[in-house]
Amino acid sequence: MDKRIIKLKNEVENTLHSNILRYWMEKMVDDENGGFYGQITGEDRLVPHANKGAILNARILWSFSSAYRITGRSEYLTNATRAKDYIISHFYDTTYGGIYWEVDCKSRPVDTKKQIYALGFAIYGLSEYARATGEEQSLSFAKKLFDVIEKHSFDSEKNGYLEALTRQWLPIEDMRLSEKDANEKKTMNTHLHILEPYTNLYRVWKDQHLKTQLKNLIEVFLEKILDQKTGHLNLFFDENWDNKYHMFSYGHDIEASWLLHEAALVLDDKDILKRVEEVVPLIEKAASEGLQEDGSMIYEKNFTTAHTDTDRHWWVQAETVVGYINMYQHFGSEDSLEKALKNWEYIKTHLIDHEKGEWHWSCHQDGTVNTTDDKAGFWKCPYHNSRMCLEIMERFK
Repeated sequence: MDKRIIKLKNEVENTLHSNILRYWMEKMVDDENGGFYGQITGEDRLVPHANKGAILNARILWSFSSAYRITGRSEYLTNATRAKDYIISHFYDTTYGGIYWEVDCKSRPVDTKKQIYALGFAIYGLSEYARATGEEQSLSFAKKLFDVIEKHSFDSEKNGYLEALTRQWLPIEDMRLSEKDANEKKTMNTHLHILEPYTNLYRVWKDQHLKTQLKNLIEVFLEKILDQKTGHLNLFFDENWDNKYHMFSYGHDIEASWLLHEAALVLDDKDILKRVEEVVPLIEKAASEGLQEDGSMIYEKNFTTAHTDTDRHWWVQAETVVGYINMYQHFGSEDSLEKALKNWEYIKTHLIDHEKGEWHWSCHQDGTVNTTDDKAGFWKCPYHNSRMCLEIMERFK
């Protein structure tokens, strides 16, 4: 094995254990109310009464489940089980099915809308727990969530998935995933994070309907979301798949390059794999437009507003490493390995909090650390950075 890969693997394994997961075990476990706390600020201050989001808890579940599956460490199983039990007990809607968007610190629902993105991450976490342990309960709930997504969100006429619905699965006026997003009925982001859990669920449940929908999702990316001319993914669409905004998200481009490839590999359909492998280098090349001289990847470019967000977000850097590693491993690109290694050096120097643990949300263009946004919270989870570490550990055993 290449000495550079051995060094990288050793470094990310140490980062996973001592910097990322230790932080969540030592600082985020809520012994008073159950589950995990909802927020630690960018200045590393715990907010014990913060609300708890479905995304945060589902990603914690995935991270510890995957870490247990790959390392076998019992403390990771303990925390994965804690997350799984909390999601099933407090986020799962026993009346209408699906997952609540948000509960308060005492586990009482405060936002009961059904954001399909959140249901997708719940499937991702539950299926990974089932994959790691063989437990039937987690798989059963993952199957239930798949069923309600297909029943209520899938657009059988025009294809794709609707963003959000009310608790009772009725149309909802505000479908946005977050305040910064466009209020459109279909988005690349939600489709990417349905593709991701459906891929993982198919690993442990070889259901024919799931296989059909996973294949369809890949085709949706190839035929409706990917801009074949630029290699970028379009982001926001109306129900007819008309692109509504002209903007590039470099982090999503590089993340999709390897998640699409992973989905095609797991699906094990030769024709689909061939089609995907033809576009992966195209997407990677497009994403590289956001790569900077210091090895980092900027966030996004909005042509509608003529604004470029040059912040180096933690999740974008993590996905950049995996995306380029995938190009090196499966496509033999030495240049991509160099890009991955240079980005990792940026992460170590600028984003990892070596003193207090975890990673900062982002760094600004001038190199200063962003301490305004959370260290842990509604969106800041151990999933992107722990997955980067785990991907490298598992790919280069």
